[in-house]
Amino acid sequence: MDRLWSPWRYSYVSACGTPGGCIFCDKPAEQDDEANLIVHRGRLCYVLLNLYPYTNGHLMVAPFAHVAEFEELDAETAAELVALAQASVRHLKSVYKPHGLNVGMNLGECAGAGVAGHLHMHVLPRWVGDANFMTVVGETRVMPEDLSETYRKLKQSFEGAAG
Repeated sequence: MDRLWSPWRYSYVSACGTPGGCIFCDKPAEQDDEANLIVHRGRLCYVLLNLYPYTNGHLMVAPFAHVAEFEELDAETAAELVALAQASVRHLKSVYKPHGLNVGMNLGECAGAGVAGHLHMHVLPRWVGDANFMTVVGETRVMPEDLSETYRKLKQSFEGAAG
C-alpha cells in the first residue's frame, strides 16, 4: 500500500468531532484576516480561501450569522452572499483565467457539507485536465501554488476592485 504523508493536516483531523466553536464564526471574530485566509469582508458576509482547496483559488462565501439552513437566510444576507459569489467569480476569472468554475453549496452532512451547521458557498476555478491521474488514480491533489500566494493575489484583486 502506498502512503502519502501530510502531517500538516493532523491539527485538522484531530480536531474533527471535538466540541468547540464554528470555524465560520470563529475565523472572522479573530480579526486576523491573513491568518484566517479572509480575502474580503462585506457587511453581512465574507469571502475566504478554503484551507484544503480542491483547486488553487478555491473560495468560500459565508454569512457572519450562524445559519445552517439556506431557507432561513434573511433576504438581505442572501443577496449579499450571491453578490459576493458573483464578485468571487469575476476575481477568479481575472486572476486565474480558469476554463470554468464550480459554484454551489452542500447543505447538510449527507450532501457533503464538511461544516453542516454554518452554510457557505463554494466558488472554485476549474481547468481542463485538473482531475489528472494523481486525482483519479492516486486520490491526491497536486496544488501548484502555495496558499499564501493565492491569498496575496485574491486579496489584492478584491482590494483593487474596492478602490
